[in-house]
Amino acid sequence: MSAIATLTRRLGHHRWFGAAARLLVPADRIVGRLTRGRVVALGVLPSLVITTTGRRSGKPRSNPLLYVTDGDAYVVIGSNWGQTHQPGWAMNLLADPAAEVDVKGRRFPVRADPATGAERDRLWRLLVTEWPAYRTYVERAGGREIRIFRLVPTGRDASAGPPSAG
Repeated sequence: MSAIATLTRRLGHHRWFGAAARLLVPADRIVGRLTRGRVVALGVLPSLVITTTGRRSGKPRSNPLLYVTDGDAYVVIGSNWGQTHQPGWAMNLLADPAAEVDVKGRRFPVRADPATGAERDRLWRLLVTEWPAYRTYVERAGGREIRIFRLVPTGRDASAGPPSAG
């Protein structure tokens, strides 16, 4: 792990980090779009760009997200930096689980399956191994359920599986 990634993981627990990161999300979206998903989160952490369909607008909505892999799927979490409200992209997936992701320059369709029960617990452990600050975000979220989704590739690229998270 690079020194920058180690430092980022350490700083991720601080409230100011979440506030600063939220301000950078629009720039991260632009960089992700321009690089076709090759560079997201400054290339420091395994990240993808998810495009959902707006539940009210019906328009495509893209967001950069940290991910971990789980077999053939990508696992993402609706932490919203520990805010007390759900992120829009997570609400969009609940309304319509069909989405697209850009990962390391590959764009393909996925189906979002909300994780529950023992599977959610298992995926939670994978996520906090990658980004320990998720534990802090749960405390800040004020009792809100932080949703976890498995993004399962569909269509032609379904058999290709995810590239390594690194």
